[in-house]
Amino acid sequence: MTDKTFKRRHFIIFISGGLTVILFLALFNKAVDYTSTDEFCALCHAHPHADATFKLSVHNSNRSGFSPKCTDCHLPPEDQTFKFLTRKAYHGFHDLFVLVTKDLDEIDWEAKRTDEAAKRFVYEDGCKKCHTNLFPSTLDATGAESHLKYQLDPENNSCVKCHLDVGHYRGETTLVIEETAASPDELFQEPATVTAFEDFIEKIPGTAVSFEMKAIPGGKFHMGSPPEEPYRRADEGPVREVEINNFWMAEVEVTWNEYIAFFNATGSQGRKEAEADNSDEETDGITGATPPWGAPDQGWGMGRRPAITMTHHGAQTYCRWLSSVTGKKYRLPTEAEWEYAARGGTEGAYFFEGSPKSFEKEGLWNKLFGPDTTIINSYATYQENSPHRTQTPEFVRANPFGLKNMLGNVAEFCLDFYDPQVYAKYPPGVVNNPRGPRDGMEHVIRGGSFKNTARDLRVARRDFTRTREWLETDPQIPKSIWWYSDCTHVGFRVVCEYDPDSLAQEQK
Repeated sequence: MTDKTFKRRHFIIFISGGLTVILFLALFNKAVDYTSTDEFCALCHAHPHADATFKLSVHNSNRSGFSPKCTDCHLPPEDQTFKFLTRKAYHGFHDLFVLVTKDLDEIDWEAKRTDEAAKRFVYEDGCKKCHTNLFPSTLDATGAESHLKYQLDPENNSCVKCHLDVGHYRGETTLVIEETAASPDELFQEPATVTAFEDFIEKIPGTAVSFEMKAIPGGKFHMGSPPEEPYRRADEGPVREVEINNFWMAEVEVTWNEYIAFFNATGSQGRKEAEADNSDEETDGITGATPPWGAPDQGWGMGRRPAITMTHHGAQTYCRWLSSVTGKKYRLPTEAEWEYAARGGTEGAYFFEGSPKSFEKEGLWNKLFGPDTTIINSYATYQENSPHRTQTPEFVRANPFGLKNMLGNVAEFCLDFYDPQVYAKYPPGVVNNPRGPRDGMEHVIRGGSFKNTARDLRVARRDFTRTREWLETDPQIPKSIWWYSDCTHVGFRVVCEYDPDSLAQEQK
């Protein structure tokens, strides 16, 4: 082979290889472009409402006429080539896998509309590529404050936390709270008359709303959890012997029916937050909540579901109002009363049989075959059996005291301020009717919610409010004292104080 022939052959190979690479890149680029179209996304994307809700959203229906593609929001920007391609491949294979292997009717699409879920498939860099100016001249003071907060701490804030509905219309941007219509004959004229320490049904005068109160006999119990209890936390000890007096507790958490009765009777429509922050009784009654920002029920429904998103202040005001219209002493339970009632005379992690570890997806057996949750599923609404939302009381069985949803559904406000060392600070011996520290910044919440797993439904498990975090996306200035913008898993139930003297007067 001559040198000239050798060079010619290598030249042909080089040119052919180069053309092959160019052709491959051209075809690859064309394939990337084709698979990035909205039409192609719709082939595998099984979400039944994705297209319709996008067309109704401000991303598509706006004055500018600009409409982004699916990939503008749900993939990193294309100039981040490696990240763009790898995430594109991941999401593509994931959607195809779901389409082929899952029963689409059994997927909880509502759970994928939360800001926590959205962070997995909405990319901040995509938002910032289009919205380069975070402080346009049309931005109001509230928006400017929020955007400044985002700029100062982008790691702990996200675009979707405040703008969850801009890409896909949610439809529940506002809500008018109304009671179910009732004829005058159906309205209660008087509250319940109680003449003995026994269960009774309370009636809210002027409404058709009633609820059952359970008589909880006083007694002693061990408050807290022992060191050997699985998943025990430091603030659950030391275990203390506590004595509680008689009291009544609501069978279920305060429902929307009950809270709406309060809102309609006391609501501060038209008032500003500062004007409505009045803890004193006025001549015409108690000043109640301002209208909520958005839909406080999250679109899950009202009625017998537990009321949620109200603040601790709102819950306390409800108790004051209920006391005023019934002539009884209603309030939030103390932390000790709550745990005593939740235990129902039992000892252990739950008021039913079972270890927390046996209900968790931990250990080889439970990971492979799943835990046996038959028992806990019958008593609690939690992460494993709730469709990522609250449920009505009929969903579960009652505890030994006849109380429902003491564990799960929604976590419940207590009267006490939170102190992680409060058990150790109580005096030695039996502690009588403890009420926690005199002051503090946050309040105790108990019971766990539909968001929690079994470990956080333990009777002794303590938690607390996070006021600043739960008001983070509230656009109002000042922020609401009545409604949390970022907390959907907390509600409350009421207790009624037992007063033997007042019962004696009722009997006369």
